[in-house]
Amino acid sequence: MDLLRYFSNHRTEIITLTLEHVWLVGVSIALAIAIGVPLGIVITRHPGLKQPVLGITNVIQIIPSLALFGFLLPVPWLGERADRLAIMALTLYALLPIVSNTYTGITTIDPAVREAARGMGMTGRQMLYIVELPLASGVILAGIRVATVITIGVATIAAAIGAGGLGEFIFRGLAMVDNRVILAGAIPAAVLALLADVGLGAIEKLLRVPR
Repeated sequence: MDLLRYFSNHRTEIITLTLEHVWLVGVSIALAIAIGVPLGIVITRHPGLKQPVLGITNVIQIIPSLALFGFLLPVPWLGERADRLAIMALTLYALLPIVSNTYTGITTIDPAVREAARGMGMTGRQMLYIVELPLASGVILAGIRVATVITIGVATIAAAIGAGGLGEFIFRGLAMVDNRVILAGAIPAAVLALLADVGLGAIEKLLRVPR
């Protein structure tokens, strides 16, 4: 009952911080898609770049989130505003599953399909947009789904640098040793992650086609 009362008394702040959280995650994922999908395509065309690109994104993924925020803090322009810093860090964290799945989705297409496309006189660009990306879209979306769920969780750490979001409640609750305050941030964040997972999972199933 205490938890429900706390949620009721602070519903405006919970909604505001949830919207901040969604904004941080949404912008970060949009940037990660804009960077990660083209990178994944590039390494399918230039296999020699696969190891360096995937190696760098792997290294970024294993850096602790607070440490990454600290590394980016001295960067000009980024360090001037907490939200910019958080978005850049979250974007970097989201790259690995998107790049990896884009590469996997394109390279695992049946070679016979490519041969048929070439036989029809398609150029490399036409093959990419008409054949490869549509066939790989389900696998690519699976990477975006994983990246989104990860980013929702990591975004709670952004509150540590003043970027807002549901992490504000979590850090405040830890400082106050108050489980109600912690759960006011943790429960909405968990709900967001579940909604993103279920929603993107449903779209992923629709996009997956026999290959």
